[in-house]
Amino acid sequence: MKIIKLGVNIDHVATIRNARGENYPDPLRAALLAQKCGANSITIHLREDRRHIRDEDLKIIKKKIRIPLNLEIAPTNEMLKIAIKHKPNYVCIVPEKRQELTTEGGLNLKRKIIFLKKMVHKLKKNKIFVCLFIEPRISDVKISKLIGANCVELHTGKFCNLFNNNKNTRTEFKNLERAANFAKEINLDVHAGHGLTFESSKSIIKIKSITEFNIGHFLVAESFFIGLKRTIEKFKKILKRN
Repeated sequence: MKIIKLGVNIDHVATIRNARGENYPDPLRAALLAQKCGANSITIHLREDRRHIRDEDLKIIKKKIRIPLNLEIAPTNEMLKIAIKHKPNYVCIVPEKRQELTTEGGLNLKRKIIFLKKMVHKLKKNKIFVCLFIEPRISDVKISKLIGANCVELHTGKFCNLFNNNKNTRTEFKNLERAANFAKEINLDVHAGHGLTFESSKSIIKIKSITEFNIGHFLVAESFFIGLKRTIEKFKKILKRN
């Protein structure tokens, strides 16, 4: 049996905290509980506008947890400096728009290719494992390899939106499968994330080249009703591949 790793994104614990300007719920407490419940890594997205995770969260979570920290950042000089300063285990470079509610798609690799090459090189020089958040396209996988990434995280948002609305997912599933298999062939690690729920995860685990799921919004939302521990345990059970 092969088990897909689970990265738990705790951004929206910080969203709730920030809504009232209080110091609770504490993202560190969520990270430590996720670690205790079997999460393989903790993901946090330090956005440029600091709408949820803050610099102090990054500092203390990096210091206190024992499992790997995956820091999501935009491709900017400011974020590059922060990543090099704090040295998370992993960095996932994601696109970012100030007005978006959530990440709307994969990186525009062609438009940012020169900067991304330099950024990836500097991160790897500092012994940070680098992942690029991309659309599930062969062309984007090829560019990711050219840029020097260790890994690609495939954007599952389109698939999940169709799945959640009971629409035909065949084309999007094939896109994910082809991109994942090709990435594995050229020695890139393959992760998946965005919009994943219990049910959509059950479909995507059929793609055997994917080794890790990063899940946040649904996981935090579901924990309101059944608790964080049970939510993580349920995902861990789903991610066991026969």
